[in-house]
Amino acid sequence: MVEAKTSSFSRVTMTELMIPAYANFGGKIHGGILLSLMDKVAYAAASKHSGAYCVTVSVDTVDFLQPVEVGELVSLMASVNYVGNSSMVIGIKVISENVKTGQVKHTNTCYFTMVAKGEDDRPSMVPKLILENKTDVRRFVEAIFRKRFKKDYESNLKQIKKSWDKQEIATLLASERCINQSK
Repeated sequence: MVEAKTSSFSRVTMTELMIPAYANFGGKIHGGILLSLMDKVAYAAASKHSGAYCVTVSVDTVDFLQPVEVGELVSLMASVNYVGNSSMVIGIKVISENVKTGQVKHTNTCYFTMVAKGEDDRPSMVPKLILENKTDVRRFVEAIFRKRFKKDYESNLKQIKKSWDKQEIATLLASERCINQSK
């Protein structure tokens, strides 16, 4: 196995034309289509970096910033932002381009965590990530913090669930847009 690879080595861009079959009932490109494309580009970048078969283990912060229209070219740019032992965080930026007007818009940003698998179907070690510039360093550090925030969130929610009582839940739900019919 190669000991380390640069982020630029595994950077991948995929471009696809958005066809009418991809549209939802509102006439815009279905979010599920975009998620599928994001998964493909994440796989490509992770596999390129690791040199192995990779699986998606989590999808974080999928932000749909603007709608994508039929007839636009969608480009998905993926890079390995962080590596652990067998895991990699792949940052993805999605842009769409109206080929008639030339208008380009940033439509999505998200982070996929992928894990490399060995021939035995067990997680396998991935190469270290060589950080070549300030952008690579920023992305790596941001991934560290997102990982910490996620761990803190899960831990905090677990603590909150332990101390829930019926009165507290009733008070919380009273100011929300729901009707609690549970007993």
